[in-house]
Amino acid sequence: MFNIGDFARYGRVSARMLRHYDAIGLLPPARTDPVTGYRFYAAGQLARLNRIIALKDLGFGLQQVAAILDERVDAAELRGMLRLRRAELAAEMSAAEARLAQVEARLRSIESEGHMSVDDVVLKRTEPVLLAELSGTAVSYGPEDIGPVIAPLYAELGRRLDAAGVSAAGPGLAYYEDAPEGAGDAVVVHAGCVVTREELARAVRERGDDPGAGVFATGRTGTGFDVVTLPGLDLAATVVHRGPMSRIMPTAQHLARWIDGNGYRSAGYARELYLECPEDQEEWVTEIQEPVVRA
Repeated sequence: MFNIGDFARYGRVSARMLRHYDAIGLLPPARTDPVTGYRFYAAGQLARLNRIIALKDLGFGLQQVAAILDERVDAAELRGMLRLRRAELAAEMSAAEARLAQVEARLRSIESEGHMSVDDVVLKRTEPVLLAELSGTAVSYGPEDIGPVIAPLYAELGRRLDAAGVSAAGPGLAYYEDAPEGAGDAVVVHAGCVVTREELARAVRERGDDPGAGVFATGRTGTGFDVVTLPGLDLAATVVHRGPMSRIMPTAQHLARWIDGNGYRSAGYARELYLECPEDQEEWVTEIQEPVVRA
């Protein structure tokens, strides 16, 4: 028989852990002195302790370990538990590899630029939003072609929202699509503002319009705009741009380098979420949201 100290030493665990195993019934001592309360363990119990340690190292919780040791789990269930644990470990490894790629990309950036970038890229999922929008066409996706189209669209959208008595419920959000085939490099520009169905319904009631008449359709002179539900992005690489959109290219290029350097590829045009748009464009804050997938 071994006292608790010797048994803990042979088993490479702490005496405190053995007391815990005893308290939960996982590994009671072979004998407990009724007077002193000292615990004593038999040599044969070392095999059970080793199995406990091995199963814990596989990631099983103590309740699962107890069920396995007491044969309350059959072979089929154990195979299923091990397959699930294998899948969990594979996911953890994948996440660790992604973090390692981010660390390496950040190191490369610091080594090439001599300093740590203040434009941190964050991966996130975006939710669907309801937008009131106007659309136009730009001859290319370049900032020099987008700007002259999107600025008048937002000015006109604001005027039409005011005329319709509709208040925006969130920031502006612009998104882009390829123009119809044959239009060269042209893109369709969608200038939108977040709204709610409740606000639209209230505006309809106050105007006394027929709710089913499509009063917000763009064909209605002077007050029309489209109302669309913009789907969310399953995975977007996002970065915050500060200042006017005419100077967005360095931020966009930084985002492109991050996407390429971290094992992703672009899955479409980036969206622009206008978080703050005061009169001084130097104070603008815009989140760039580029859909990505694993390369």
